Amino acid sequence: MEKNLNFKSDMKEKLNELQQQIGKTIHRSEWVTISQEQINRFADATGDHQWIHIDEQRAKEESPYQSTIAHGFLTLSLLPKLQQIGTWKVDFPPTKQAINYGLNKVRFPTAVRVNSKIRSHAILQSVTEIRGGFQITQVITIEVEGEEKPACVAETITRFYV
Repeated sequence: MEKNLNFKSDMKEKLNELQQQIGKTIHRSEWVTISQEQINRFADATGDHQWIHIDEQRAKEESPYQSTIAHGFLTLSLLPKLQQIGTWKVDFPPTKQAINYGLNKVRFPTAVRVNSKIRSHAILQSVTEIRGGFQITQVITIEVEGEEKPACVAETITRFYV
């Protein structure tokens, strides 16, 4: 029983350290290139075959982007991958499981043109103790290389169970 108390104490200490990071960037990913093949596979998986995503010739002629663009939800779905690559600036307590609990807000301010590079950075918004672990809320921004506006801004909730 003493061991459990020490573990809980250690977790409390780690959560207090995380609390000190609220408002700060806690992760930045590496750049990832979005290919037409990836866009096409996402269109097949979701049934969203709108021409602006998959018809390269028509998009070149008719789209304001002059190329195909990634689906907004493709960009959003890359969050788990982007969070697995790059640099974390925080040390999380040891956990058994992490789950995506949901989203509070999502916006797609600009399109991701085919062959663009994207990366994410996450700002810690909150840390909350929950039954069996803790929960963090992050504001994750997906940048597009060379673009002023981000491709996606999402407020995500992740639960960690210890």
